[in-house]
Amino acid sequence: MAPKLPIGETVGMALNTLRANRLRSLLTMLGIIIGNASVISLVGVGRGAQNLAEDQLSNLGANVLFVVPGNNDTRRQGVAFPRTLVLEDAEAIASQVPSVLRVAPQITSSEVIQSGSRSATSSISGVTPEFLAVRSFEVARGRFLSEQDEKGARSVAVIGPDLKDKLFPTGQAIGRSLRIRNQSFEVIGVMAPKGAVFGSNQDENAYIPLTTMVSRLTGRDPTYGVSLSFISVEARDEASTGPAKFQITNLLRQRHRILREDDFAVRSQKDALTIVSTITGGLTLMLGAIGGVSLLVGGIGIMNIMLVSVSERTEEIGLRKALGARSSDVLVQFLVESLVLASLGGLIGTAVGLGSVAAVAAITPLPASIGAGTVLLTVSLSGSIGLFFGVVPARRAARLDPIVALRSL
Repeated sequence: MAPKLPIGETVGMALNTLRANRLRSLLTMLGIIIGNASVISLVGVGRGAQNLAEDQLSNLGANVLFVVPGNNDTRRQGVAFPRTLVLEDAEAIASQVPSVLRVAPQITSSEVIQSGSRSATSSISGVTPEFLAVRSFEVARGRFLSEQDEKGARSVAVIGPDLKDKLFPTGQAIGRSLRIRNQSFEVIGVMAPKGAVFGSNQDENAYIPLTTMVSRLTGRDPTYGVSLSFISVEARDEASTGPAKFQITNLLRQRHRILREDDFAVRSQKDALTIVSTITGGLTLMLGAIGGVSLLVGGIGIMNIMLVSVSERTEEIGLRKALGARSSDVLVQFLVESLVLASLGGLIGTAVGLGSVAAVAAITPLPASIGAGTVLLTVSLSGSIGLFFGVVPARRAARLDPIVALRSL
């Protein structure tokens, strides 16, 4: 039996073969390059979406609860929420729930706001002065709504910075007037930038006293009274969030005389984070699977090219075996060629993917990122794919009969 060739010599022959066919090698690697770049890019974008959603939710405050009208069925069906929350509910929560620090009832409506010849469609919120502390908002210029504004139902408004740029692109907005449904309001403050929450840009909103909202825009329902869009509740601390949620639920069930299904829901930041993490995690997994299909296609491409290579190099294989090479030497050579193609393609694809993730993070608001573990896993997976799909061509080359192979010379 012929002695086994040193592994270094076998590897060297494999590398020389790849260098001799540079264009074919590059085209063969292209599938793995695209696959790895796709996995890195898509997973990075998916994680960026998750990070963005979590950052936005963290702005709400760890001890903030939201009481919203309607039950799970109405939210799933997308129908209009019933008028199940009233101002008296908010007052009862503030006075009867011991674990609650502040309560901020809110009525929200989409309106066209005008200032001179300029106009913008914006979300108008009727709020109380507690809104600023409960929602952790800040005022950049001027002031926020006061108790006097609320009690006197004054026609004053505080606007977001983006809305200010639309209506008052030059000069100060403080002291100037705007019109909502032909009602005149004086601008008394401009909010500090807040960004988007739940997909809504908070910097385009306007805030007026809740009493003004009821008396001049929405009116009072003769049956239900002052119907609220939702109620923001600040628990005394993060540890009080659970008890506050339980106490609010029981209180509203008693007030609404509920026997079976609630006509409201109490949501915390933790609940929202759980939902968002589930959705974005599934999205990231799906995007990674799509990229994985590209890797699979790249592996199949390597196998096809290597099978063609075996057919083209029949004489070379036969001559090597006739000169004493063992079947295992031929097997290792072809496996090394497949592994090098896949690993090198994986490294190039990873570099391209990391560049794409960095570009997305730099150009867009999406904080795209990728973990080192994912990068290592992807590179390892590409090398494994090369070995897996290289086995069939390598075995076919190793099983060639040298006599039959030499007949083709």
